[in-house]
Amino acid sequence: MTPKTLTDAAAALRDGTVTSVELTQAAIAAADAHDATVGTYLARFDEYALERAAAADAELASGLDRGPLHGIPFGVKDILAMAEGPTTAQSLVLDRSWGAGKDAPTVARVKAAGAVITGKTTTMEFACGMPDATKPFPIPRNPWDPDTWPGGSSSGTGSGVAAGMFLAGLGTDTAGSIRIPAAFCGVSGLMPTFGRVPKSGCVPLGYSLDHIGPLARSARDCAAVLEVLAGLHESDPDCVDAPFTAPEFTGDLTGLRIGVVREHHFPEHSDPALASTFDAAIAVLAEQGATLVEVTLPYWQEMITADMITMGCEALAYHRTDLTGRWEDYFVATRAMMAIGAMVSGADYVQAQRVRRVAQDAVGRLFETVDVIACPTASVGAPKFEDLTGPDGQTDVGALFSLIHTPYWDTVGNPVLAVPMGFTAAGLPLSLQLAGPAFGEAAILRAGDAFQQSTDWHLRVPEPAVRAAA
Repeated sequence: MTPKTLTDAAAALRDGTVTSVELTQAAIAAADAHDATVGTYLARFDEYALERAAAADAELASGLDRGPLHGIPFGVKDILAMAEGPTTAQSLVLDRSWGAGKDAPTVARVKAAGAVITGKTTTMEFACGMPDATKPFPIPRNPWDPDTWPGGSSSGTGSGVAAGMFLAGLGTDTAGSIRIPAAFCGVSGLMPTFGRVPKSGCVPLGYSLDHIGPLARSARDCAAVLEVLAGLHESDPDCVDAPFTAPEFTGDLTGLRIGVVREHHFPEHSDPALASTFDAAIAVLAEQGATLVEVTLPYWQEMITADMITMGCEALAYHRTDLTGRWEDYFVATRAMMAIGAMVSGADYVQAQRVRRVAQDAVGRLFETVDVIACPTASVGAPKFEDLTGPDGQTDVGALFSLIHTPYWDTVGNPVLAVPMGFTAAGLPLSLQLAGPAFGEAAILRAGDAFQQSTDWHLRVPEPAVRAAA
């Protein structure tokens, strides 16, 4: 059977029990079987991928080892430039010459590490809209239940990992767009510290909020990808000289102080399984040696509001001209989100940035008392598409976002890992968030890996993926 994790596949490539061509053929077979249903891809590069896989096998056989990503099937969210195909941002509006013939720094780094890119994955329009059946793009669906949303905006990357179409991929996160699909699709997703990974070559949503990071099956897989992605790149003025080296994954959390957050994360309409599932998850962390401390997050509501204000204003700044001339070409939900920016004054935007700085300082002080913070990623499993439709027939996610707990961390910029922690009674994944201090990815990845050494939630696969691997 094809290895489920990037880490296991990397080991199998080196002990000769699998080849990159075989991994890539299995990924292509999964896409052939299920992409029409789950809508993972906007563009597939089957021939290119098989060529790169054959090259990876030849290099490994000759003794050239580019690291853990060498020969690994890999997806790229279609707001990142890649020389082999156009970048669409899942929109009719983006000029197809944008990024043409170029690789985003993150894509270039993944390629240099030997990853086999299988295609460009679906997103929400410009990483902020919602599925719109009136536009000529695939509707991303959840492999666990195609009647449910896979989360966004890194929808295709999350569904592709879950359904076995690649072993890891790139997503972006401005209000939760790595962690939400990781949560709803039952995989792991890492939002790195703002500035640790260069964001140039990515169609911007929020200039001061955007993060690029990995989705994969395990925390250990995410660490392997972050080692490749992190580090200074002169094209991004926000990028800092902070390369990353994965920590030792011993499973021992002795001495690690984990702050447990409950306030705001268990609202009235939470899934009935959430509380017991979360309690069981943090109990596992304690069994691995961690000390648990109840904490609250400072300026919670202010940071949620600041994320929406900042994202709306910064998105409008990028799209204002196109919105004026091509209003109907945008998805309805995209227009609605960007309209937020039009209703915010310059003074409001400046005040939001001032409050962000105050909250960043307060969160920094909180991390002087704990090493990691644990909370649910969302209070529910993946919602059905019919529940996302408002009375006017248009997609409405306002109520849903009161049950998703990701935007706070984008606003303060700290690193956060989302890992599967169980299931709802309907068989949909639930997810645990582990947040760390700025540039504290090592601590959250250690905690996530220790949790995954003691549980197998991250190895559970939806039925379509089981059939593809059989």
